[in-house]
Amino acid sequence: MHAAREPARVALALVVLALGLAGGIASGLLGIGGGILVAPALLYLPPLLGAGSFDMKQVTGLTITQGLLACLSGTLRHRRYDCVSRRLVHAMGPAIVLGALLGALASGPVEGRALKLLFAGLAAGAAALMALPKAEREERGDDPAFRVPLAVCLALCVGFLGGMVGQGGSFLLVPLMLHVLKVPTRVAIGSNLALALLSSAAGLLGKLATAQVPLLAASMLALGTAPGAQLGSVLSHRTPARGLRAGLGVVVGLSAVMLLADALHSG
Repeated sequence: MHAAREPARVALALVVLALGLAGGIASGLLGIGGGILVAPALLYLPPLLGAGSFDMKQVTGLTITQGLLACLSGTLRHRRYDCVSRRLVHAMGPAIVLGALLGALASGPVEGRALKLLFAGLAAGAAALMALPKAEREERGDDPAFRVPLAVCLALCVGFLGGMVGQGGSFLLVPLMLHVLKVPTRVAIGSNLALALLSSAAGLLGKLATAQVPLLAASMLALGTAPGAQLGSVLSHRTPARGLRAGLGVVVGLSAVMLLADALHSG
């Protein structure tokens, strides 16, 4: 019986490794943790391929692990292009860390279906924001103009909600930075990765404390994430800003549809 299970374990490990690579590329390219893409894939692909399955709480633990590594790798690359604003990170960082830790701890007793519905609703809202037109300013620089109290409030809310659903909050932060704080696209992408790194670290602590992270699968996911984020970051700076916004809107919108369909079906 043990021998019969071995091919399925190998298949699951390979699927998770490939998803880590894909999520890393998405992270570096679009300035997101990658979890918005990896979460539905982890839910649907392993069972589809006969490689096993993860429940929603395990998926939230895996995606926040993947997001932490993807954001770390992507932030290092985007800093080389002068697209990480220290002012944004310093203003929003403490609030997003606090919110993410509280959200991750609060998610422990919440049902998986409720987390799916919350995730789908947040993704749908983010996709709607990304569909709004935006006039671009200078793409690089460390001094974008923004209102600090508003930025702190947004960071606290995004951190909490992201911690609930196992995300660094990147898919929410980028559209909010673009359309509420009025930050240029490339600066929003680079700065968001740095902020999502902080929130992912806090969220991961909460997920580990509540035993929501399958460690072996998380290790395989990590192996693909770091090189993928480096590749995605290089591609990001060769892609027009309009294309980056459109790509993020499509990824977030499709993920929202898939998660909502699954949550309604499981109900």
